[in-house]
Amino acid sequence: MNKNLLLLLACLFVLMVGFGITLPVLPYYAERLDSAGRVSRETMVIHVSLLTSVYALMQFIFAPLWGKWSDQFGRKPLLLIGLGGSAIAQILFSMATSLGMLYIVRGIDGFLSSAALPAATAYIADVTTEHDRSRGMAWFGTAVSLGVVAGPAVGGLTTRRDLHFDVNFGHLKIDSFSLPFLIAAALMLIMFFAAMLWLPESLPLRRISTPANQSNQSDIRWQSLGNKLLILLGLTTIGQLGLAIFEGTFALYAQEKLSYGPLETGLVFMVCGLVMAIFQTVAVSYLSGKLSVTKQIALGFSLMGIGSVLLLIARTFPYVLSTVGLLAFGVSLIAPNLSALISKRGGQHTGTVLGMQNAAKSLGQVSGPVVGGTLFAWQTGAPYLFTGVILLGIGLKLGWTVRNR
Repeated sequence: MNKNLLLLLACLFVLMVGFGITLPVLPYYAERLDSAGRVSRETMVIHVSLLTSVYALMQFIFAPLWGKWSDQFGRKPLLLIGLGGSAIAQILFSMATSLGMLYIVRGIDGFLSSAALPAATAYIADVTTEHDRSRGMAWFGTAVSLGVVAGPAVGGLTTRRDLHFDVNFGHLKIDSFSLPFLIAAALMLIMFFAAMLWLPESLPLRRISTPANQSNQSDIRWQSLGNKLLILLGLTTIGQLGLAIFEGTFALYAQEKLSYGPLETGLVFMVCGLVMAIFQTVAVSYLSGKLSVTKQIALGFSLMGIGSVLLLIARTFPYVLSTVGLLAFGVSLIAPNLSALISKRGGQHTGTVLGMQNAAKSLGQVSGPVVGGTLFAWQTGAPYLFTGVILLGIGLKLGWTVRNR
């Protein structure tokens, strides 16, 4: 792996640390802002779900535009916008003093960070051959997953309810809950300057933003591209929906059903991300000569479904970790293979189609916490039964289709 790709993956890792930090901390952070206890348990569940969804909603809206702009203006400028904007959002998030402020800052973070992901994915497509693209996307997934490992770990370990200090700045304040977000912001700023100084542009200069190219870009047949990728984008959304339901409800499930605190919850998310990080590279490399891409995707959906259902009966900590690990292993088979297929079918419009895929992921991230939170408010185990049935059904359907062909 060359040093430019390694620097890009480090930027992605840090960006996802900022996302992952919120996973174990958000329920307790939201409860702290409602210190008067005026919000009911069901309403707080919905707030936590919506705070997770608003981030993804902004990515769903703006990721296709950022992807298109990365084809016009280059990958590096958008990566810098994503890193710098997310760093500012993390600082503001750490100082929020109301649920309303959390919603606004999460929306800003989703809008700006969505510039980085399609640009980074397109960067990898630029610097890899079609033969190596699945492996490159697997490295992309590994960097993202490691960030999701480190984020909850940092959030769980640095969120200390036994520390009591407050520094007020008018309507803003810093306290013990602010520390993980300030750490994430500092890391993002470091990587922002590193990328600005040492990361070269991957898009050839002749393809970057001339009047003729801009005219050609405006003539891209979005509907044609979307129709060609419809099934793959649909599978992307459904896979992300299953993962987002887990990510958006597990902290609540662990708090209410398993009596876990931020540390235990952070460890579960850490194991989930670690399994995805390791096996996205290992599994894709090992299975590439043994199973077709479609069979790997079918197996991934089946394992996600089984893991979701088994989580309902998991009670001991090792059992919880093993079922979450099974779910994460399924994700590691789905994500890089879908990204590789989509980038290959995009041709010269790599940034555009990967922006579409990022929007498809965001659609799953938007709907996942809302669906999961609503089901959780109705019945604690309902999100995982719902997810398990759908994902397992899709996995079996894909496997049956491949077998018949």
